[in-house]
Amino acid sequence: MIDISSLASNSSPRVAGATGATARGSPLNLLEISLTPVIGVAVLWVLARVLDGGIHPEYFLLAVVVFAMTFPGPSRLTGTVRWLLLDVLLSWGTTFGLLLAAGWTTGYVRLFPDELIAWWMGLVPAIDLAAWLGLRATAPTLVRLQGRPARALVAGMNPQGLQLAHNLQDARFHNFELVGFVDDRSRERLPDDARFPLLGRFESLGEVLRQQRIDHVYISLPMASQPRILKILDDLKDTTASIYFVPDLFVTDLIQSKPTVLCGVPVISVCDTPFQGLSGGLKRGSDVVLASLILVLLAPVLIAIAVAVKLSSPGPVIFKQRRYGQSGEQIVVYKFRSMTVAEDGAQVTQARRNDQRITPLGAVLRRTSLDELPQFINVLQGRMSIVGPRPHAVAHNELYRKLIKGYMVRHKVKPGITGWAQVNGYRGETDTLEKMEGRIALDLDYLRNWSLKLDLLIILKTIRLVFKDQQAY
Repeated sequence: MIDISSLASNSSPRVAGATGATARGSPLNLLEISLTPVIGVAVLWVLARVLDGGIHPEYFLLAVVVFAMTFPGPSRLTGTVRWLLLDVLLSWGTTFGLLLAAGWTTGYVRLFPDELIAWWMGLVPAIDLAAWLGLRATAPTLVRLQGRPARALVAGMNPQGLQLAHNLQDARFHNFELVGFVDDRSRERLPDDARFPLLGRFESLGEVLRQQRIDHVYISLPMASQPRILKILDDLKDTTASIYFVPDLFVTDLIQSKPTVLCGVPVISVCDTPFQGLSGGLKRGSDVVLASLILVLLAPVLIAIAVAVKLSSPGPVIFKQRRYGQSGEQIVVYKFRSMTVAEDGAQVTQARRNDQRITPLGAVLRRTSLDELPQFINVLQGRMSIVGPRPHAVAHNELYRKLIKGYMVRHKVKPGITGWAQVNGYRGETDTLEKMEGRIALDLDYLRNWSLKLDLLIILKTIRLVFKDQQAY
């Protein structure tokens, strides 16, 4: 069989996690994806027996909902303990928050004792964290208990083939043994990597498989080599090895890459938005709920700032500027005016440290990000999201889209009030091309790895950053 889902990973930075994922379908992988959902259900049922006299029908229904929301669970075998703790808390906080909101809206929450809900909220993350720490300690033993490692071979010693080989060899929790490569080129013409032996040429692939007892073959050849690929596939029909095709997608920057079927034809998305279907609904729903809550709670602050801006300097209270939104369409973004000018033309000068255009009140607003508060109205309008790539002035977009490859890909999603780049050191002025390139790289990384949990992490980091960051001025 050919599995087109074995895509070569690119070299871009990852938001969280690390290499070393377990093989799909292995016992350890099944334990990984089931651990967190089972803990959520098991703790609920134990508490029901202890605090409510038994597992009544409403607990069965809640258990089904919890399991559906959390299965398959995440892989947490790698990464630091701090990352593990944060991931557990954010994951359970998101799940519990959604359940509580739905229960409060429907009245279903009244079926459960308050004491049980409180214990469930606190015990699940504690037990989940302990279980993952235990699984990390026992994972190497579990891998060895799976039997002999599956022997793997890569056909084609090129960049994506070598990347796959390095990932297989460096990963800690899989049951694979990389035997080597086959390639028609001589060792002198191949990349200088002594870690992997060259076992033969393509024409001898069948014989190599039998001699080396190969279980998995990964074909890593350019798509232009179709005749050679077809010849290899034909030769492999006389073997029992599982066959995987590793497309040469290193040539582009993959955004939300995944295989799918379009009208019966297999296709691979190369650049797509993460906000489709249920993910899009969750993103928009969380935006509306949080933006509405923030605007209501901060209404007195908004009124006070508006009055202060009006009294402190001449000009409008709200500064409006054209920015690029989703799909590159122009939108109007709101901010409290913090400068003596309101630039929105063909040339827009970014604010700099000790900029004379910034009013005394504006300096405070910009440093604390209070000038951004009116953008929650943009969120309710559907023009922006709370978390996403920060929008730039149209003039800056037109400049940088010509200088930075992939710049406009960030507009596959709605711009955000805060973003992954801003909480990783790219808040404030981007006075060099290198700084803007760094911001764009992190924006694209956000698109690759989006999750509701990541949005919550960025919001928490933003709150912390407002009180200590000195890059905004």
